[in-house]
Amino acid sequence: MQPESIKTFTRTTVCLLLAAVVGCGSLTKKDEDTADIHLQLGIRYLNMNRLEVAKENLERALTEAPNNIQVHNALAFLYEKIEKYPQARAHYDTALSMAPDDLGVQNNFGRFLCEQKQFDKGMDLLNRAIANLLNDRQWLALTNAGLCQLGLGQQQKAKAYFKQALLANDSYAPALLEMQKLSYKNGEYWPAKGYLQRYLSVAAHTSESLWFAMQTERALGNEGLAKEYQNLLQEKFPLSNEAKTIGR
Repeated sequence: MQPESIKTFTRTTVCLLLAAVVGCGSLTKKDEDTADIHLQLGIRYLNMNRLEVAKENLERALTEAPNNIQVHNALAFLYEKIEKYPQARAHYDTALSMAPDDLGVQNNFGRFLCEQKQFDKGMDLLNRAIANLLNDRQWLALTNAGLCQLGLGQQQKAKAYFKQALLANDSYAPALLEMQKLSYKNGEYWPAKGYLQRYLSVAAHTSESLWFAMQTERALGNEGLAKEYQNLLQEKFPLSNEAKTIGR
């Protein structure tokens, strides 16, 4: 089975970090204001998954403010979404060179590098974001670090990062979902059920959460509830990889 990627959650949350605009000293006030408007519109359309309109606004923002860190950060994120990874890497590199200590850039670029299997470089950036005492959203980098460790096959290290993320924010949905999955895989079925309940208090089901819920209930001998999750999975996500595994 190839579960639905957690990227949807992490990237949606990461988008929130892009909203803070960094001023560009060499620009006129008018240019800054225009760039700010197009940056905010670009981020809004990114979150709505209207990628073409997002791209138009972010490129306009770049024209108005070519040295704006957050414009480069947002464009890198956009290019990830449309799977143009060299362009994404170029904008991340530019943003990091202009602001090596920017938390949003460190978090996004670190996650990106891990997804590109450049684990050492990715973990270096994520650990820098985690260690920064000014970071009031450590759970974002901690969760991404956990995902990076999963990419390395280090489940125990990943679990430690996810638990630390939940200590920082006990209702962070991506970390809760990862703990549901890890608990099931480790045969810890009651904790898996508990993490799902916590997850559902703050977020809606995904094909992954439903698939692991179904498998967990089967492992606990609750065939009726497992069937309910199966039906919900097939109803809500009929084209998902998880739904396609049913009946094989």
